[in-house]
Amino acid sequence: MSQYFNYDTDKMLACSCCGVKGMKPSFLMRLDQIRKDVDEPLIITSGYRCSKHNRKVSSTGDNGPHTTGEAVDIKADSRLRFKIIQSAIKHGFTRIGVAKTFIHIDSLGELEGFPAQRVWSY
Repeated sequence: MSQYFNYDTDKMLACSCCGVKGMKPSFLMRLDQIRKDVDEPLIITSGYRCSKHNRKVSSTGDNGPHTTGEAVDIKADSRLRFKIIQSAIKHGFTRIGVAKTFIHIDSLGELEGFPAQRVWSY
């Protein structure tokens, strides 16, 4: 399992709507690699989302990246954003969203119905 992330300490890993714990362990283990590289705590602001919750909070509707259990948003200022992006690319994350207060990362692709290898801003 993950060294740094678990449902007891990271409440946002589970769906905030219904409490479903849908994050994939393999994804959390990869997230551990980023945590080790940046060498500071990562605050997850959004992890798994059920379809109902995702429809409420995201333009991706019922089937956005967070509904797969393989996407997170991480609270970050400009200094931490750089370190996260650098590490995410190093560890094979292929989709990165950059916002003023957070970074979205996932490694979904065309097989899952998402455009691969993208960086976008919010």
